[in-house]
Amino acid sequence: MLKRVAAVFLVVLSLSLQSCVSATSGLKSYVDAYDGYEFAYPNGWIKINVADGPDVVLHDFVEPSENVSVVISDVPDGKTLEDLGTPAEVGQRLAQGPNFEESDRQVELISADSREIESGTYYLLEYVVRLPEQTRHNLASVVVTRGKLYTFNASTLQNRWNKMSEKLRTVVRSFSVY
Repeated sequence: MLKRVAAVFLVVLSLSLQSCVSATSGLKSYVDAYDGYEFAYPNGWIKINVADGPDVVLHDFVEPSENVSVVISDVPDGKTLEDLGTPAEVGQRLAQGPNFEESDRQVELISADSREIESGTYYLLEYVVRLPEQTRHNLASVVVTRGKLYTFNASTLQNRWNKMSEKLRTVVRSFSVY
């Protein structure tokens, strides 16, 4: 009888512990107190230095084509994210980038939404980027604060999208400024 009770207890305990596992498991926290932002990123990812590029770039040690980055740009004084346009308008402008006409890439904006959290309005954008040698899937979170446009981007190869989509969505939603 005692063995049955112990077995039932172990089954109930293991089931309850499994329900505690969330989409944020296996994530670490990155904090940039100087520029005022933070986000979660997958274990096994490392920071790399990029000269004259994004504020920060991290990529998977095993699959280096999977990465996250933060780009900080100036916006005119007093402008809000909404002043820059709707999520779709901002998404289209970001998709084109500064050298779009000269590039070999084709960018398709798949979705553009907004969400409100304590630190402000964020636009959540999803793209498919076709390059001559590969197709990528990108997610972005965009926010304006303190006269700066913060663009957080998460990217993977299209053939890994099904495996990484849930984790990258969690990572992008974790991005916040303060």
